[in-house]
Amino acid sequence: MNFLIPIKISFKNLMAAKFRSFLTILGIIIGVASVIIIFAVGQSAQELILDQIRGVGSNLIGVLPGASKEDGPPAAAMGVVVTTLKYDDFLEIKKTKNVTGVVAGAAYVTGMGTVERDDEELGMSFTGVTSAYPEVESTEVAQGRFFTEEEETNLSRVAVLGVTAAKDLFGDDNSIGKKIKINDYKFTVIGILKERNSAGFGVASQDEAIFVPIFTAQKLLLGINHVGYVRLKIDTVENIPIAKNDVAVKLRDLHDIDDPSDDDFSVRDQASAMELVGTITNAMRYFLLAVGTISLIVGGVGVMNVMLIAVSQRIKEVGLRKAVGARNIDVMIQFLIESATISFFGGAIGIIFGITVSFLASVIINSMGYNWKFLISIDSIIVAVVVSVLIGIIFGLYPALKAAKISPMEALRYE
Repeated sequence: MNFLIPIKISFKNLMAAKFRSFLTILGIIIGVASVIIIFAVGQSAQELILDQIRGVGSNLIGVLPGASKEDGPPAAAMGVVVTTLKYDDFLEIKKTKNVTGVVAGAAYVTGMGTVERDDEELGMSFTGVTSAYPEVESTEVAQGRFFTEEEETNLSRVAVLGVTAAKDLFGDDNSIGKKIKINDYKFTVIGILKERNSAGFGVASQDEAIFVPIFTAQKLLLGINHVGYVRLKIDTVENIPIAKNDVAVKLRDLHDIDDPSDDDFSVRDQASAMELVGTITNAMRYFLLAVGTISLIVGGVGVMNVMLIAVSQRIKEVGLRKAVGARNIDVMIQFLIESATISFFGGAIGIIFGITVSFLASVIINSMGYNWKFLISIDSIIVAVVVSVLIGIIFGLYPALKAAKISPMEALRYE
């Protein structure tokens, strides 16, 4: 059978009813474009987050409250508030005598608050941290200074701003020594951090954040006595496995835990964090992919509908073909190729549209200061093409079978 004939017939029918054809393939276009965009944006977002994790170094250990399986995220990483990790725990596990190779450690709590400057109010995130934050995060103060170990615990009302937060609050003015209010408490700005354009795992963007001493954040701003998580900087990557085990042993001792299965904490290194981020972002991508698939199914229903109309309009044509020797299988293949061709056109347009939107998204996000890579997976394009053609074949099967069953005598009498 010459496959070019049904393809030419399909193209002719598409051109004969352009608006109806467009509405028919619109669902395919949207579905395929969604697949391309989800793959592209998801992969780019994942790479951005992983780059940010790599940016803070590979010799960090993260301690989070709440137990977890080795291959699953801790509850705290999923936004669940767990209060089992305390400041006193942090003090113990940052000691070299308790954990091998510890160079520095920082404890963190995060929150959102109303920040006032003069008569202006902004909703901004703040982070309560300990004085070793710059060393642990491998960052520097561009202006002024960071708070001291004494200010960390005496409820000092001092703040260090990320560069973006400083611009949002004070514009281009020098903010050192200026006053801001966070949840009605006055703070003096003592430092501005260097621009970083990245965030570590679990930490809000440093450039956009306001940093205050951890006790001040706990007692005044949040009303809590636990910490959100702890980070420990280890001297060498080789010591990380030993240090992780030391942290676990010490925390079990502090929390009176005899059985490791009863752990109320999780200890992760950067490799684990990267794996965890990959797991979470992949799960989100697959969920969104399922949503995009719904559009493809809707498009498939549209293809089936237009093919059923085509069958009813071409009964005489089918009868004539059968009268001159066409077999049922020939008629069925013709209609299947037509429906697949319609879906292929929709898929091709969807791929172009999806790539265009993904590229524009990368341009816009890069203009906002993020290092966003434009990534298009060849696999996603292949999948989109194959799926669009399969949708056409699957949803064109019923109309094709219906056309194949038309009787030549009945068709020739049809008016």
